[in-house]
Amino acid sequence: MAQNLSIVVVEEDRERALVIVDALREAGDYEIHVLGSRTGLARQIKALSPDVVLIDIENPSRDMLEELAIASDPMERAVAMFVDRSDEGLSDTAIEAGVSTYVVDGLQPQRLKPILDAAIARFRMFQRMRTELAETKKALEERKLIDRAKGMVMKARGVDEDEAYAILRKAAMDQGKRLADIAASLVTAAGLLS
Repeated sequence: MAQNLSIVVVEEDRERALVIVDALREAGDYEIHVLGSRTGLARQIKALSPDVVLIDIENPSRDMLEELAIASDPMERAVAMFVDRSDEGLSDTAIEAGVSTYVVDGLQPQRLKPILDAAIARFRMFQRMRTELAETKKALEERKLIDRAKGMVMKARGVDEDEAYAILRKAAMDQGKRLADIAASLVTAAGLLS
């Protein structure tokens, strides 16, 4: 785990917060902010823009887990949640809400660094997967657009699929544009004319 990470600790109990801060200081050189109240949590976390949010709760409810996870914005940063007790299904709820790591049986200072490392690694892995999924969806949409444009060229010019593709590709090269952009322009123009 890289040093100089910014970590927000969400802990209402001052004594427990001090134990966490001490454990973090022993584990590395982190910029640490403690939030002792859940009031305005999302706003506070957004303002601090930490790399990691560490949440310590004694006995969470399903609603509390979802609220804390959403406030922590797990799509933007790693979220590690430590709970003393957990009812059945709460770990699933936490993970579905985007929590990177959900640890039952409380926060133990000697385990903090490896758990944070795992939370950050898992967050980065899911971030890569989300990026790849978005890129794949975009490529699929572009492919559909190109196929639609090819069909239009085939119909308008009376050519086969390979020739239609060559016509589109030549237009893209001549105009210095991407093939998908040329296809989008053609489909848009055809939509305006019909």
